[in-house]
This record gives sequence, C-alpha cells and structure tokens, in this order.
Amino acid sequence: MLVVKAGGRILESNMHGILNSIAKYSGRGVVFVHGGGDIVSRYEKALGIEPKIVVSPSGVRSRLTDEREIEVYNMVMAGKIGKEASAYLNHRGVKAVSLSGVDGALLKAQRKKRIIIIDERGRKRAVEGGYTGSITDVNTELLTNLTNLGYVAVVSPVALGEEGEMLNVDGDMAASAIAAAVKAETLILLTDVEGLIIENQLINKLTVNEAESLLEKIGPGMNRKVIAATRAVKRGTAKAVICSGTGEDPITKAENNKGTVITP
Repeated sequence: MLVVKAGGRILESNMHGILNSIAKYSGRGVVFVHGGGDIVSRYEKALGIEPKIVVSPSGVRSRLTDEREIEVYNMVMAGKIGKEASAYLNHRGVKAVSLSGVDGALLKAQRKKRIIIIDERGRKRAVEGGYTGSITDVNTELLTNLTNLGYVAVVSPVALGEEGEMLNVDGDMAASAIAAAVKAETLILLTDVEGLIIENQLINKLTVNEAESLLEKIGPGMNRKVIAATRAVKRGTAKAVICSGTGEDPITKAENNKGTVITP
C-alpha cells in the first residue's frame, strides 16, 4: 500500500497532475491524505476570522484552532478539498471515496489541552490547545477493506476526539500515522521543493538516525515532514520519500527515489 500526502500549496498548483499520478497506482492500494492550511486561512479571513499560526520550541509551525475555526477547517478540508479530489478521480474512472478522520472513526485523537509556543518576544508560553489533536489510533480495517475493493481512500485530516468532538490534526502527521498503522510500502510526502535541502544541496538518502540528527538545521515546514517521515519508518513503513509534487507524474518520481529518501 502507498500512503501519499500533498500539501495545500502544491495541490493548488498541481492537483490534477498529482491525482493523475495517483490514478496510475490505484491498483496497488493508495491512501491519499491532503493538506490545505493556506486554503483554510483564506476562507477564515473571508468570514472575519484571523488565523492563528504558532511555532513550538522545536520550530514546528501549527494552527491554533478554536470553536469557530474548527467549523471552517472541517468545511474546507472535508467539504471542499476532499470532495474535489474524489470527484476528479471518479470522473476519470478511478474509484475513490472521500473520508474525514471522523468517518468510521478512521482517525482518533487526543485533544491537546495546552501547548507550548514561542511568543512574539521569543519566550516560551503555554496556551490553550483548542480543537487541535494528536492521533492515537487508526482504523486500518476500514482502509484495508476500501483499498482491497480497488478504492483510493481520500482522507481529510480531521479526527474524532475522545468526547466525540472534531479535531484538527496535522496532515503530515496523519499520513505518518496511517502509513505506520498499515505498514505501508512507501510514505510519499509531496511538497513544493525537491526534497530536504541543506546548504543549497539536496539530501538524497538518509537513515532515520541521520535524519533526526539534522532536525535542528531544518526550517519550519520541512522539519515537520522529516519528523513525520522518520516516525513512520520507525514504526514499520519500509521507506519514506519527501519530494516535489510538481509535474505530470510525481508518484513515479518518488517511487524512483527522486527527492529525499528516509529508510531504517
């Protein structure tokens, strides 16, 4: 099984190219997790809600999600982006089902009560976690049944909380958790750059230990992808590839190890 995740920026510029590429591999079993944070932010601003993006002490950026924002987040992720991807795949003859993590309890998560951030003065500060969660369980039976029937599972990163609430979960981490749970052959993280670049050089191959040793040198955005990739590989995924989602066939590029490949 392949688990593919594409961020919102690359989806906006190359959604059809990515989906056409996924279609080629649908016979192998594909779970497609999509992002869309920038799209969510645009809709929030249109509704008079100012997005709150924070940075953790380790340099990972995330969205603070309150009660109003989780409504917009769910509408855009599960109601717009996921359905658009499913519609395109089905129109071209590929069986696809759009799910959010709450459907079939696909993704369960624990709500973050408080999180530590770095404030505008560079100080650590604890703030309410809102409707943000950490994934605790993946319904692998649902995904296996769907892919065995020939369906591409299009997954929106909204999870089911312990009290039945909907929670925002990071798309990279959702893909990582899914890949680890189903013991995927490959986790592919598509982005708008060629892979992990350090000192203007593309890093083509890394072991998990090598990748983790570089985290302090990696900037926001990419550091989260490296964390997601290493976590999946440590938990049973054969390999993870961080690569560009541009062009007509980015999945084949990833399968041919174009980008940054992380292995045990």
